Amino acid sequence: MEVYFLGTGAGMPSRERNVTAIILNLLVERGVYWLFDCGEGTQHQILKSPVRIGKVEKLFITHLHGDHIYGIPGLLTSRSYQGGDTPLTIYGPRGIKQLVELLLETSGAHLSYELHIVEQADGVIFEDDQFKVETAVLDHRITSYGFRVTEKDQAGKLQADKLKQLGIESGPLFGRLKRGETVELPDGRVLNGADYLGPPCKGRIVTILGDTKPCPNVAPLSLHAHVLVHEATFAEDRKELAMQYDHSTTMDAARAAEEAGADALILTHISSRYQGDDTDMLLEEAKKLHHHTYIARDFWGYVVPRPVS
Repeated sequence: MEVYFLGTGAGMPSRERNVTAIILNLLVERGVYWLFDCGEGTQHQILKSPVRIGKVEKLFITHLHGDHIYGIPGLLTSRSYQGGDTPLTIYGPRGIKQLVELLLETSGAHLSYELHIVEQADGVIFEDDQFKVETAVLDHRITSYGFRVTEKDQAGKLQADKLKQLGIESGPLFGRLKRGETVELPDGRVLNGADYLGPPCKGRIVTILGDTKPCPNVAPLSLHAHVLVHEATFAEDRKELAMQYDHSTTMDAARAAEEAGADALILTHISSRYQGDDTDMLLEEAKKLHHHTYIARDFWGYVVPRPVS
């Protein structure tokens, strides 16, 4: 699992940063990518990255400001041209369905895959045997959401050596034991699969927030996250400006990470006023409060480590 940044700027593109688009790389876990926001030029950023557009399975939209959505039409149609034939689901605030359907209809676009659009509300918006995605509304000028992605714990590795010592060779029986089933052997012995599994593999939590100023829902979304991706549009000396436009500062993000007990904090959505060495100042400011902090840049990724226990 990796969080990979295609765009890390706020408002409009700059020479150093394109506007917001974040990939959650789940190729190992389920063979797909999940995309969070899709600012203008996202498909161009994908061309410069290792990401394959046809493997984008889900698109989560935090809010409907242009720097988070203007890349959607190009992404959807290019996915058809580049071999995307599996279903794609878009999750977003009220209005996303009308927006996408109007764009596709008026442009005469024809997609080669099923497109599903879910206008979300607070709570669980997706769950299967691998992942659960929860969302809650934040505090911005328009409705903006944060997402909490929880990877479920997986059963431990089958201890094949112990089974071979009992004279049991690899085959269908291994699969049943791996699932924790109790099986009876031809000689009458009964084996409980749970006795031949290693320790469970703990899941990871990734929290990705949309634009927001500090608000109560940040804490439950971020609680004990293994990585928290938080906007940091301004430095702390621009706190008044951040509050005026319903954004956060570096210290707001660091404070949220500390209070939630998040392992790692990644700052993104950086104002174009901060270029070059100025971004180092933003990072150092946040690290005064939360040491395990990074500042995202375009085409940079953070591999989310598995919990030790």
